Amino acid sequence: MKKLVVGILSLGVILGAGTFTYAQGNGEGLLNFGQMKPYMEEMHPDLSTKELKEMFNSCHGSGGMMENTNADSMMNNL
Repeated sequence: MKKLVVGILSLGVILGAGTFTYAQGNGEGLLNFGQMKPYMEEMHPDLSTKELKEMFNSCHGSGGMMENTNADSMMNNL
């Protein structure tokens, strides 16, 4: 019985934390250009803002190869 109560409370904390994290988003999906721009400028210093925006949209925009994915794995490698 004790294990069941601890399991239910743990699940509630985990779901609550996930909901809170999701709610802190800015409504533009998992990732937006403003969040990625500093990383993109670091990796591609020779590109203009317009070119960076076009690159972002081709990857993460509608029909892009990374649509609806989070780039945490890429950003952790910096």
